Amino acid sequence: MFLKNFIFVFFLALFSASISAQNDSIIKPIELSKKELRKQKKLKKQSIQGTYSPLSPSKAAFYSAIFPGAGQIYNKKYWKAPVVWGALAIPAYYYQINNSDYKRFRNAYRLRKNGLVDEFTVNGVEVVSTETLETAQEQLRENRDFSLLSGIILYILQIVEASVNAHLMQFNTDDSLTIKPTIIQDPIRVDAPVVGLNFKIRF
Repeated sequence: MFLKNFIFVFFLALFSASISAQNDSIIKPIELSKKELRKQKKLKKQSIQGTYSPLSPSKAAFYSAIFPGAGQIYNKKYWKAPVVWGALAIPAYYYQINNSDYKRFRNAYRLRKNGLVDEFTVNGVEVVSTETLETAQEQLRENRDFSLLSGIILYILQIVEASVNAHLMQFNTDDSLTIKPTIIQDPIRVDAPVVGLNFKIRF
């Protein structure tokens, strides 16, 4: 009876030791892998903070929305700011001209309809007919609206350009992404040179 109890206790101790050893062998690698993952995440965050700023595109778009060309200046593309200003100045200039001419013809048309003298009537003679005044109003209004639409489109495009440029500036472009033209001589065909194109992709 004593021998049976001893054998039972012995096997029970061995079984518990093997279970604890298995648990230790399973738990330790998981703990180590978690620590390594944390270290890798910290290193990735540090590297990302140094090269990539997720708020940069939104800042560039915000500055361009407040003042056209400011987003390009924020991206340090200073030469683009005068281009933006010139592009927006053209529709603004034509809008002002068409709007002022439209108001002139509209006032003249109203005065003439009310039997009053307008600026296009000289010494009782109508230099510009009533039909021409009406047609000119329609044409100038269309030109004015087109100038306004062009200015709005250019304003939106410069915001989009600043945001996209801020995105593209943060991509890591190293030597593996460049094109390097080289001349390789063929030892077999020395007399008859052959022109070709070869691409090499390195990972």
